[in-house]
Amino acid sequence: MLSREENELLIRVGPGTPMGALLRRYWVPTCFSSQLPAPDCPPIRVTLMCEKLVAFRDTKGRVGLLDERCPHRTASLFFGRNEECGLRCVYHGWKFDVDGACVDMPSEPAGTNFKHKVRATAYPCVERGGVVWTYMGPPDKKPEFPDLEWAMVPESHRFLTRHIQESNWLQAFEGGFDTSHLTFLHGGTVIPTRLPSVYDVAPMDFGFVAVSGRDMTDGTWEWTANVMLMPFHKIIASNPMGAHAWVPIDDETTMNWCIDFNPRRPFTDADLERSKAWRGIHTRNIAGTDRAAQNKDNDYLIDRALQKSGTSYTGIFGLGVQDCGIQESMGPIADRMIEHLGVSDTIIIKLRRLLLQTLDEVGRGKEPPGLEPRSWRVRSARYKLPAGRPYEDGFEAHVRVREAAPAK
Repeated sequence: MLSREENELLIRVGPGTPMGALLRRYWVPTCFSSQLPAPDCPPIRVTLMCEKLVAFRDTKGRVGLLDERCPHRTASLFFGRNEECGLRCVYHGWKFDVDGACVDMPSEPAGTNFKHKVRATAYPCVERGGVVWTYMGPPDKKPEFPDLEWAMVPESHRFLTRHIQESNWLQAFEGGFDTSHLTFLHGGTVIPTRLPSVYDVAPMDFGFVAVSGRDMTDGTWEWTANVMLMPFHKIIASNPMGAHAWVPIDDETTMNWCIDFNPRRPFTDADLERSKAWRGIHTRNIAGTDRAAQNKDNDYLIDRALQKSGTSYTGIFGLGVQDCGIQESMGPIADRMIEHLGVSDTIIIKLRRLLLQTLDEVGRGKEPPGLEPRSWRVRSARYKLPAGRPYEDGFEAHVRVREAAPAK
């Protein structure tokens, strides 16, 4: 189990926290591009890592992300006028461009240069894969956008949704790499498999690979290698390929981005039937919101008769809701001081230690892993090797991708 101090290091993501500083060194999913559909459209509210922000698309089509508080009297810029390449506060008319520069200050006397001394906090944005991404770290350390495969394929090759999870980001993250729960929590939803007998985490230049192995009793071992890309991404060893990004909204809520993608061809209706029926990682949301229709207020619409029948281990419909529901049941922030972890929790133990090690190394001046775009050219995989061969022998052929498929 973690000490209270270690737990605090991992879960707190606000400005000035060690984990918050680490997460801000990477490009962060902010909103769908479609939420800002046209130049000068209404701005939207965004909360990332305890910071309340406003996103807008200016007259030239550029996306800006500003502190919601106007630097004049801290009125909300969400109510601002989006016009002529800037967001204008409706309180006194101060106007800010996508870089945070004050470009108009009509409440001040003509000829004053005061506007040149005022800036709004602004974060740079790029659009990739139908998503607006932002970088919130030190400007002089901004990395190139990574070669994240699902964000590079054409729109026809991916299916993308998101939903709010009412728990700390680490609960969602750990759940994504918890291997042994698949047989139980998702029983009746996925084909049951024999529990692994080997669990490990291999540190990599992009983050880590979480590995589980099963002895197939025929002289081979079946390995599942799930890729974690820093700081909160997972590529899922599934068909079609899947992905998650667990982005902290604040210390007690997380935006769970869910992606299906096919790097080789467009999706067909048949490919997406399971996902669009909400049986997989995607959730059916309340119309116009990011909140799942099955949520903690209605006990995730648990069906006790279905649970008792054995058809579903949980009686809760959909993999995504099952994960979200059970992780939220731990409370907004899980008390890891009272856990009792076993061998099947080896991956959880090792990924926590790896995150703590990364925080320590970054705190001593080392660069975080995963800042080189090409290092992200990886996929999760399932593969077999002869008994006695180390699982790493399959990385080059199955995990490393020579060239990620670029958007056409």
